[in-house]
Amino acid sequence: MHSAILFGLITALGCFGPLAAPANAQQFPAKLVKFVVPQAPGGATDVFARKIGQVLSEQWGQPIIIENRAGAGGVVGTDVVAKAPPDGYTLLVTYAGSQAINASLYPKLPFDTIKDFQTVATLAVTPFVLIVHPKLPANNLAEFIALAKAKPGALTYASSGNGSVNHLLGEMLKAEAGISMLHVPYRGVAPAITDVIGGQVDAAFSSVPSVVQMVRAGNVRALAVSSARHIAIAPEIPTIAESGFPGFEVNPWWGILAPAGTDMAIVRKINNDVSNILRTSEMIDFLATQGAEPLISSPQEFLGILQADVVKWAKVVKDAGVTIN
Repeated sequence: MHSAILFGLITALGCFGPLAAPANAQQFPAKLVKFVVPQAPGGATDVFARKIGQVLSEQWGQPIIIENRAGAGGVVGTDVVAKAPPDGYTLLVTYAGSQAINASLYPKLPFDTIKDFQTVATLAVTPFVLIVHPKLPANNLAEFIALAKAKPGALTYASSGNGSVNHLLGEMLKAEAGISMLHVPYRGVAPAITDVIGGQVDAAFSSVPSVVQMVRAGNVRALAVSSARHIAIAPEIPTIAESGFPGFEVNPWWGILAPAGTDMAIVRKINNDVSNILRTSEMIDFLATQGAEPLISSPQEFLGILQADVVKWAKVVKDAGVTIN
């Protein structure tokens, strides 16, 4: 008896389901959409969010606003989206550094990195580059490591905060090269780069979009990139892997997530629209100028990437002994 009633309910609901979902997707977006960026303005996440937001806004005929909600290594802005209505109008534009690493750094996150979000669309991958103050007597990675070995603990490297990708890259290099450097955390990558330019700190790892103009202008010297391959925008910069550390590869992703429970018809629409934009020569060229490449995936593939990264970075955090004080 109960099963018959249940079957009847499922059948009845099934009649409405297929009609409701496409209608939602067809009408979406019917109003302003908000992109929450959990980092400060000026970094790669902000750059990518503004560009994809501009093109999507033109396509959708609806305004898209970028809201920078920095704090606690991305936790503040991420939490805003985790608790937002799952209607597609509040989306998170973030990167592996926040979404995949924070689960290992913060013992009590106010959200679950995976369960409280719906993966929507990946945007790009871009490596990080090791930059130094132009007057530092190191023209390549080998000279930098020799300098660090000659003066243990004397060299300083800046990051955008404890546990950030640029912090962990510094720790990975220290471990691989057997050197000692002093970590100087900042609140965001912009002030970190500013102090490398000013000579207050010796070095930093920074995403290519955040620092490419400073490298071009000669404000900083680029020693090596963290990806396995050279980057098209600056092919002269060697990779860390070819500079004596084979297997060293960090090439983080950027992407869009929504609150868990968002209508999959809306998710698929956003994914489809973003994927089509990423295939255009305009977007490929724009990303190339930022030292990035488009990364196109389905929502399910994106989920797999996120899950794998959570595991990968947990090992890095543990091996480096990084804690949030």
